[in-house]
Amino acid sequence: MPSPTQQTSDSPLADAPVVAEVVRGGFVESVHHGVVALTDADGTVDLAMGPVDAPVLPRSSLKPMQAIAMLRAGADLQGELLALASASHSGQQRHLDGARHILAAVGLDESALRNTPDLPLDEDERRAWIRDGAPPTSLGQNCSGKHAGMLAACVAAGWDTATYLDPGHPLQRLVVEVIEEFTGERVEVATVDGCGAPALGVSSAGLARAFGRIAAAEPGTEAGRVAEAIRSHPEFLGGTGRDVTELISAVPGLIAKDGAESVYAVGLADGRGLSVKITDGGERARVVVTTAVLRRAGVDGLGPQAGPTMDALDARAVVRGHGEPVGEVRAVLPGQG
Repeated sequence: MPSPTQQTSDSPLADAPVVAEVVRGGFVESVHHGVVALTDADGTVDLAMGPVDAPVLPRSSLKPMQAIAMLRAGADLQGELLALASASHSGQQRHLDGARHILAAVGLDESALRNTPDLPLDEDERRAWIRDGAPPTSLGQNCSGKHAGMLAACVAAGWDTATYLDPGHPLQRLVVEVIEEFTGERVEVATVDGCGAPALGVSSAGLARAFGRIAAAEPGTEAGRVAEAIRSHPEFLGGTGRDVTELISAVPGLIAKDGAESVYAVGLADGRGLSVKITDGGERARVVVTTAVLRRAGVDGLGPQAGPTMDALDARAVVRGHGEPVGEVRAVLPGQG
């Protein structure tokens, strides 16, 4: 029995398997546990690691589905601005200008944004803001494209713009409907995201299934429009040097979206989907696990840049000793080795 000072977790995530190892000089120094789900085109689970049917908070990985809801509400979002509405952008000038454009098109400005003020994600932009004494703003925060899109949807539908973050608002109820449609399951967990919008829980399998369905959606449908915007403008979904931007750019037909607390969701044009959740919330293992599963799915054969780009992304997870590479972060998959 646990001692009086010992605490145990009743979260399904506590029993997640090891999905990555941190290797230093051939010695396994640390491990990361996680949940991985790979779904077929029909939505069935092809690869499961950990409790894939237990709810997780996908955080910003839900943004493409939130963007679908914006379109259904009547928001006039096209191309790069639709990608931005699906984004956790880096806060580069094009991102800020895009969010302003979305707002101005419906007669609003950045004072209408209700997301939490922050500095840009991009390190160079963040340093520049700090150097110039610029304060955190809602526009500079990485979710401002999504919030601008939500406001545009509210104006189009004739809904109140001041309360658009309320879980009972018509837009947020529509978001839940879209998520349930694409995941094929009920939203049973609802809390508050870092930006102030509702954070909704779905299973890892449901998240993978949803991304496969969006990636394979018919052109011209709301989901098809979101997928095409992401593929055509990945620099608006993330930003310069972001792994999600580089992965989308390199693999034909792929869509992807990163989320806080180490979530990654990927959809392929043939309808397969992938979700990764590193249970400690750290970012170090997220990409290498994602790329390892994508290789197992044969994605490295989709275009000449797919394999080299994934190799380059993996190489960023180098382990250093005295400034020199001495190891790696490597994925641990079933049947490996």
